[in-house]
Amino acid sequence: MAQAFSLFAPRPSALHRLHPLTKLSLAGFLFAAGLILPGALTPYFVFLIFALPLAALGKVTREWVAAAWRVTLPFAISVFLVQGFFWPRGTPLVFLGPLSLKSEGLVFATTSTGRILVVVGSFLLLALTTRPDMLMRALTQSGLPGSIAYIIVATIQIVPRFQAKAAAILDAQRARGLETEGNLVQRLRAILPLVVPLVLGSLVDVEERAIAIEARAFNRPGPKTSLIEITEAAWEPLLRWVIVGAMVGMVGLSVWLR
Repeated sequence: MAQAFSLFAPRPSALHRLHPLTKLSLAGFLFAAGLILPGALTPYFVFLIFALPLAALGKVTREWVAAAWRVTLPFAISVFLVQGFFWPRGTPLVFLGPLSLKSEGLVFATTSTGRILVVVGSFLLLALTTRPDMLMRALTQSGLPGSIAYIIVATIQIVPRFQAKAAAILDAQRARGLETEGNLVQRLRAILPLVVPLVLGSLVDVEERAIAIEARAFNRPGPKTSLIEITEAAWEPLLRWVIVGAMVGMVGLSVWLR
């Protein structure tokens, strides 16, 4: 599959060979563990103990860490600044003029950043190790309506599609003499010539995909055939049930602790 349409990184790994629904359940487990389990440092333990070994198993550690870092860092900076300095009635640690850095705000920011990291990491792990067409086929084979399966797969593909389209527009504007590098003023002036074609091109892309879907009888009722046939090991359905049971247990534990 073209890299422009997916984050998928082909690797000869055990994680890649798993059934897409098994990898989806693993991503759901990481997602739930990072959001549900209590403790300020719990999301970081989930990231290091579960997510990082899975990325190593899939041989995508470098791409996974780099992408998670790029996405999480802007959120982390904003959360630490806003919550650290504007936490109401906290314990001040450092004074900067009329503002003060509060310990309670830092604890909240630390927990929030960890949760963002785990959520982003679980999504990226699924996207890097699973082909979107295989995931959609697996979802429809499991009985999920095709429209919902398409929404899930399209959501996974939206970021690389925007990146590819933005890169193409940027190259085209540079070829026409647009200055996209330099000081801050020059970069700000280059935003409008990039944003307008990106938005209009995305609308055209949506229409083209809708036409392609209709041409393939996507909304036609009844059974459909596919060139993709997915097989799985005999133990994978049991593993998925164990993972789902663990997620239900985490929810019950969280409710009991609260």
